[in-house]
Amino acid sequence: MRPLSTSLALILSLLVTWASASADDRVYQTPEQFLGEAFGTHAPKQAVLWLTRPLQADLNTILGHPPSQLRQRYWTDGQKTAWILEEIGKEEPITAGFVVGPDGRIQMSRVLIYREPRGMEVRYPAFLKQFTGAGLAPNRFLDRNIDGISGATLSVRAMQKMARAALFMNRQARKP
Repeated sequence: MRPLSTSLALILSLLVTWASASADDRVYQTPEQFLGEAFGTHAPKQAVLWLTRPLQADLNTILGHPPSQLRQRYWTDGQKTAWILEEIGKEEPITAGFVVGPDGRIQMSRVLIYREPRGMEVRYPAFLKQFTGAGLAPNRFLDRNIDGISGATLSVRAMQKMARAALFMNRQARKP
């Protein structure tokens, strides 16, 4: 009986190691690298947007579910803001970063960490370029169409939701 439990422990240990390595392979850009790309060598300090009940209700409409936290951290240099958000694709969260300019439009978008087994095409620059210049329409959808990717429908939807949330929270953060 003992050799079976030892073998089982070894197999579990190998699976955990493999899963960790697999997750590391899908880190396309660390948050620090993203902020460095957005702000240069001197990333500004974090700021916090408290998600009050009305903001939570609006984000619930945008995301299709209530936000999982009571506050959202972001970075700003007074001109642009950077948001690092997570949203479920099909089953696993996708971590993405968005930079919103002073005109309230997306300047840059990146997939930082992708954990789904499929749909990772959303990280390609050709797809992400579609978000550049996008703003938030009065109905809280993007003011432009984002072309989908065959086989990555849920990941595309997750990216659109995060872009809309970043634009919405940028508006809220800029209110006096």
